[in-house]
Amino acid sequence: MIKIILLLASRYSIQGSVSYSLIVIAAFILIFFSACNNKDTSSPFSEILSQPPYSSLTDSIKKQPNNDELYFRRAVLLNKNNLPEPALADFQKAWSLSKHEKYAFEVTNVWIDKKPDSAVVFLHSALKELPESFLLRLSLARAYNGLNKTDNVLKVCEEILQSIPDQPDVLLLQSELLEKKGDTQGAITALEKAYRLVPLNMDLAFRLAYQYAETKNPKTLSFCDSLIRKDSLKLHADPYYVKGLYYSNINNKAKAIQLFDETIKHSYNYLNAYIEKGKILVEQKKTVEAYKVFNLANTIKPAFPDAYYWMGVCQEALGQTEEAKLNYEKAYSLDKTFIEAKEAVERIGN
Repeated sequence: MIKIILLLASRYSIQGSVSYSLIVIAAFILIFFSACNNKDTSSPFSEILSQPPYSSLTDSIKKQPNNDELYFRRAVLLNKNNLPEPALADFQKAWSLSKHEKYAFEVTNVWIDKKPDSAVVFLHSALKELPESFLLRLSLARAYNGLNKTDNVLKVCEEILQSIPDQPDVLLLQSELLEKKGDTQGAITALEKAYRLVPLNMDLAFRLAYQYAETKNPKTLSFCDSLIRKDSLKLHADPYYVKGLYYSNINNKAKAIQLFDETIKHSYNYLNAYIEKGKILVEQKKTVEAYKVFNLANTIKPAFPDAYYWMGVCQEALGQTEEAKLNYEKAYSLDKTFIEAKEAVERIGN
């Protein structure tokens, strides 16, 4: 349209400068109104939004610029296609138009991993609009957790549980944080409450069993036996392993080895059972026997750093320094957080 007007202007300029000027002014007026009517051109994401599969929603938004649901639908599509920045802009626009919980929740989800501080600020504002929202309070706890503000997370968890006590996910988060703060008994109490709410959740059951075993709690045995009875298909080796840990922790090493063997019988690939059994044998100075156990674990999974480390421990005890160093190095190469392996390499190297 603009090109046509300018072409006409040049063609009829011979009729007088006044006619030419009027045509040029008309062109600029048309440009102005075109810009006003095309608000999306000001968006940094205009090019993306004008392409399929977003273009149809973008056209609908132009016709209904105050329709929050259209922005939300486009945001969901953008987010699904791994375009978080334009998705966030649309989620925020939807929230500005209508204070729906799902809009606020999605804004938070975009921020929570990379910008938890922004998520916290937004959630405090959103909770003023929706103070009863469980979903937003749980998101606030997650955002504080991302900032390692443990006390703030625990406070939010307590507020949630006071109003809605039957929340296993919140109790599980509370348990993890109490354990982090060194309140082991508080962590166990929270786990027990969570397990009572969802007794069929085996992951939660095993987590509670481990806590019992690590604190040398006699409840370990009866609790694990109850899990074994529930397991009619004999699918889980964990209860036997946890009982083995308990006996190892109370220094009944013979019973512990028996239960680690029982664990392996139920699951040949249960690598930690090999490691715990081998560690007991190392303590008992049965170094060659221990090496065989660790080597078997290494055969089952050649990329298992713990097996290399403990093979190295045995070889070092047997005076096989060079072989030990190689296994320590292999353990550290497989797991760069394995500080004991790194220190062993440095010790032998010196």
